[in-house]
Amino acid sequence: MSAVLADFPVLIPITDEDLALAVHAFRVHAHEPWPQGQLCRRERFPYPCRLARWAHATIHAADLTEEQFGELA
Repeated sequence: MSAVLADFPVLIPITDEDLALAVHAFRVHAHEPWPQGQLCRRERFPYPCRLARWAHATIHAADLTEEQFGELA
């Protein structure tokens, strides 16, 4: 069961396609306030969900600055 809940791997080197998917996942799987706490906007699962964690890790692995990421998002 723990393998099912494990994070998605971040493949190195980061391709342009990986980065585009990460930016999309970052936007779609954003956090939203709910009475139960911060939940993923898409999955209604406690934030960060698996895809949000993968998106953050991929963007971090690509060594993007905040300005560069803002241009992609």
